[in-house]
Amino acid sequence: MRSPALAASAAAVLALEGAALAVVAIAQLFGLGAGDAAILPTAIALIALTFVGAGALFAFAVGTRRGRAWARSGGVVLQVLAVVIALNSLTVQPVPWMFVWAVGLPGLIGFVLLIASARRETVADTRGARESAPEAPEGE
Repeated sequence: MRSPALAASAAAVLALEGAALAVVAIAQLFGLGAGDAAILPTAIALIALTFVGAGALFAFAVGTRRGRAWARSGGVVLQVLAVVIALNSLTVQPVPWMFVWAVGLPGLIGFVLLIASARRETVADTRGARESAPEAPEGE
């Protein structure tokens, strides 16, 4: 099934976020190898969870591209989380503006694209259901 442009754009944002998170995990892995970890088990757990998050974003990207509702809803949750983290970082002094924009803006764009994609898919499903429904005979 060919997905609409909104779904493809949302999937691209999710895939780019997944790639960025994978890069963060790899950087953490190199930091672990350099001996930067204060508590080794905690550092390993953080790296593993970061890779799991990147894998989830890639899975949501593929599912969104295929028009799957589970992928859009999971993607929405992660986009909301990204925006909340970016807004929360505004409380740190000095404000890390690069982080705020790098995390918050893609999260907001991804959220808008996922919601728009879900709305368009719902409208298309509703139209398709109306067109394929048999008409009731007159008098009933």
